Amino acid sequence: MAKTLKIKLIKSTIGTKPVHRKNIEALGLKKIGQVVEKADNPQMRGMIAKVVHLVEVEEV
Repeated sequence: MAKTLKIKLIKSTIGTKPVHRKNIEALGLKKIGQVVEKADNPQMRGMIAKVVHLVEVEEV
């Protein structure tokens, strides 16, 4: 069974760089407090690493 990651947006994207906003959007997050589940792979880990200050990650 493949691992998944629960990603929760905990801070606003207002005032952040456009690259960070696009990463948040690509992760499927729109509102603060929203949680999405994504597959644990190097691509997702890289996207999360760029916006680690805006999200909270939990391995499931």
